[in-house]
Amino acid sequence: MPADHATAKKTPLYDVHRDLGANLVDFAGYLMPLRYASETAEHHAVRTGAGLFDLSHMGEIFIEGPQAAEALDHALVGDLSAVTVGRARYTMICAPDGGVLDDLIVYRLEDERFLVVANAANTATVREALLERVGGFEAALDDRSDDYALIALQGPQAQAILAQFTEAPLEGLKYYAWLRGRVAGAEALIARTGYTGEDGFELFVANADAVALWNDLALVEGVLPTGLSARDTLRLEAGMPLYGNELTTETTPYEAGLGRVVKLGKPGDFVGRKALADRAATPPDRRLVGLVAQGRRAPRKGYEVVTADGTPCGVVTSGAPSPTLGRPIAMAYVDTAAVEGGGLAVDVRGRREPVDVVDLPFYKRS
Repeated sequence: MPADHATAKKTPLYDVHRDLGANLVDFAGYLMPLRYASETAEHHAVRTGAGLFDLSHMGEIFIEGPQAAEALDHALVGDLSAVTVGRARYTMICAPDGGVLDDLIVYRLEDERFLVVANAANTATVREALLERVGGFEAALDDRSDDYALIALQGPQAQAILAQFTEAPLEGLKYYAWLRGRVAGAEALIARTGYTGEDGFELFVANADAVALWNDLALVEGVLPTGLSARDTLRLEAGMPLYGNELTTETTPYEAGLGRVVKLGKPGDFVGRKALADRAATPPDRRLVGLVAQGRRAPRKGYEVVTADGTPCGVVTSGAPSPTLGRPIAMAYVDTAAVEGGGLAVDVRGRREPVDVVDLPFYKRS
């Protein structure tokens, strides 16, 4: 076993992935499946049928108490008090200077109880920041990341497939809403959320129930276990940001085109408010844009974006061949003036590869 594998944590589904012959890699400190066989086949399965993902590396942090909503309003950029029980919201936790510490999904479980789902690599950062920020409120934090498995079923057939295993009213469940129910006999929080650009569900279950639930879902015709590689091309096509790529402590939500998540008008103060208000009042010097290569060579993370005369004007944050579009695509931060000037290219190992600037996302489901 490689040295990095020896120190990485295992999800409750590790043995399942190994038995399926997955290419396992250390991702955010966990051994996760990069692919099982063909990442292209896995990608197309999610676009046409359904893909099954292990997301058990994600962080689950509960905030509860009489002032739980007020505490989260102070800690995060969103208006969490406005979220009703049974719904969820995409939001961010920012540093005082406005830089993004992580992007999150927050579920309101009860009037005084919330679930904050953090990216695996940032769970400790989010936990420590929340501990500090909720300290002045009647609210308590409980990090239960090690107690839950998270399985996602994503794709146009996800509802029809999941309905075979639950009596929960899935057809009435809205996007970014959740309900409790039994799935294949396991108690689950069923959320209509995902990171692929398709319809789908994320299932929070006890660790002990994860293997049986995965195996039941994986037996359905049209369902394909799907790894991190296809997950990345799926979210890239959907224009969804990845922390560490499009979102960093050096980036504000406004540069990322996600200023809508910052609720400057909500009551009270919140961490980063002044810096974000200043940024909102000034057009950003750079913008996150979509790039479609005119040729066949794919722009990759870190490659320079240049103007027609070769002047550097930006950097690629994510890039890959798009299985759905059949062309290489990328997201990049580019100087605003250069975007408006046009004629851009990406320096791909010393060669200028012309690109077209397009609106995000690259792909929208019908």
